[in-house]
Amino acid sequence: MSGPVRVAIVGCGNIAGPYAATITTFPETTLVGVVDVDAARAEAFAAEHACQVYPTLDALLADDGVDLVVNLTIHYAHEAVTRRCLEAGKHVYSEKPLAMTFEQGHALVELAERCGRRLGCSPFAFMGEAPQTAWKAIRDGAIGQVRLVYADVNHGRIETWHPAPAPFYQVGPLFDVGVYPLALVTAMFGPARRVSAYGRVLHAERVTKDGSPFTVEAPDCVIASLELETGVLVRLTTNFYVGKQGRQVGVEFHGDTGSLHLSDWQRPDAEVAVAPYGGTYEPVALLRPSSGMTWGLGVRELAQALLEQRPHRASGEHAAHVVEILAAIDRSVREGCATDVRSTFSPPAPMPWAAGGPT
Repeated sequence: MSGPVRVAIVGCGNIAGPYAATITTFPETTLVGVVDVDAARAEAFAAEHACQVYPTLDALLADDGVDLVVNLTIHYAHEAVTRRCLEAGKHVYSEKPLAMTFEQGHALVELAERCGRRLGCSPFAFMGEAPQTAWKAIRDGAIGQVRLVYADVNHGRIETWHPAPAPFYQVGPLFDVGVYPLALVTAMFGPARRVSAYGRVLHAERVTKDGSPFTVEAPDCVIASLELETGVLVRLTTNFYVGKQGRQVGVEFHGDTGSLHLSDWQRPDAEVAVAPYGGTYEPVALLRPSSGMTWGLGVRELAQALLEQRPHRASGEHAAHVVEILAAIDRSVREGCATDVRSTFSPPAPMPWAAGGPT
């Protein structure tokens, strides 16, 4: 393929604007069109980002001028939309999660392979400057062999900022934001093999921004323990209750000779700090300056991989493994038992600028 890669977006919701704002600035991609179940919303979005509107998903998929579809639909629609796009011969990049069950996610990976198409999926956050800096410090032995990781996801109360919080509470914090540290930790240390978890509804009665009451039924707080194939033990907490003012934030990596703290599991400009065992944390300079969140980074990296004919980093295989972890945690919560994880994936390579040192 010769560039730029021609991109269309499915779904013009809350996150589509930030995606489009970055996709349109990358030299590797060009935004050609958009479709949404709300035609008026799609028209307004297309006017703002200078692209065409497709009347239906079928119309988008029939356009030979679209190479890559970015799936920004609601959580439960991800699998069906991605499947249709792959079957139509399009490469796909999906927002997380890839699917709501591992069986669906694995089937999408197999379908992409049969169709000879790329399948990518968020989270892309592990490719950011701060996580890559943390990963390189660990690879370089800054804290010795890592044996324990604490990952805390205090994502606050969605209804206080999002105009349509219901889909987030339907899937819960585990599937919505627990995927971020899970993708990061498994990218760094490899696949999970066993999980044990507990969850419950902390705050059932909620009110939307427009004053409409609603009831939370899925657990809005989940605490899980994971054992990775490499022996690393991970404690993950996720909730839609505690705000970001909580003192336990980000990801802590604990090794034989010290600890490393990444202050945020999503932001590329997060703080990275290292402490020797028994000592105090000292900041670590990022390998290169960060300009903040680039929502289309995963799309750009997939487009670069297409143009360079190499594997892309935010792979469907990895995303499907994370979905199996999520499903195993959910089962452990419901049944009160430890649950095995059986799938695997090829770990992503570090970003080129992080592989050998500062640039």
